Amino acid sequence: MVLKPFDLLENVLIDIEKGIRTGINSDILATQYGLSERHLRRLFRFAFNQPVSGYIRSRKLTASLEELLKSDDKILKICLDYGFEYEQSYIRTFKREFGITPGDLRKSGQVVKSRPPFDLVKIKPPIHLSAENKIDDGVLFGPDIVIVPQFHAVGKLQPIPSRDSLYLAPKAALHFWDNERLKINDVVNPSVYYGITKNINPKDWSCEYLASVQVKNFDSIPEGLSHYTFEASLCARFRYIGQHQLYDINQTVVAAIHNAILKWTQDENSKYAVLDDKVHFDKVDTKQYDGSYCQTEWFIPVVAKGGTS
Repeated sequence: MVLKPFDLLENVLIDIEKGIRTGINSDILATQYGLSERHLRRLFRFAFNQPVSGYIRSRKLTASLEELLKSDDKILKICLDYGFEYEQSYIRTFKREFGITPGDLRKSGQVVKSRPPFDLVKIKPPIHLSAENKIDDGVLFGPDIVIVPQFHAVGKLQPIPSRDSLYLAPKAALHFWDNERLKINDVVNPSVYYGITKNINPKDWSCEYLASVQVKNFDSIPEGLSHYTFEASLCARFRYIGQHQLYDINQTVVAAIHNAILKWTQDENSKYAVLDDKVHFDKVDTKQYDGSYCQTEWFIPVVAKGGTS
């Protein structure tokens, strides 16, 4: 049975903690949940912005700190206990992670026994999911604040009344992907879809929606299609994983994601303000769907509070 994305990722995180001293790795995790190792690695990086192998290594090194500081076990024994084959490889990896060797950390810890020098190293805490991440059959992460470089897009432009936006946008996306997309030349990433929302009316939130793909230039635009250049912008990036494919991103899914994003935009403690009247877009790489889980990204222009657009 295929787990829902929230349950899958939560179980993977729990299994990593349980397996820190038993040789846990991405291959074992993938086999356990009926996924290819490649797809598990891709899902983990997409969800948590880091490779699963790097996260497992960091958690092993962090877990070894307590024994290093509180026990008299030799460094060789500790390194073997946490799955490192050779003492020197453990020492090199440890220093790369924390900026100090296990021996030097142990010496400094023995000097101040009542207060182990955890402030000397940057510890990787375990990742935890919260109920706020969960959305129906999917899971939402973010935002990350990123710079999106300029890109050109060609696609089918459709006016969207505010009352119909959650219904018409997914419908327009699917129609474009099955039809107009095939007429466009010089596509940069043929598997990647861009849904660009522009000309937003702040009074009633009606807009224009460009179902599109990225192109190299505007030298050849098929009749009946439109073009748009997204200028380089600072954006809030949200990431969604769903237990469905592109064709099943319907108005229920979109509404749930929009509500979660809206909650963040209204957070008074946020360091960034959303530029509601600016262009924003969603992005789907159809290659990421493996028969179980799809991945979608939303990009919304922002400005640092107190800054200018």
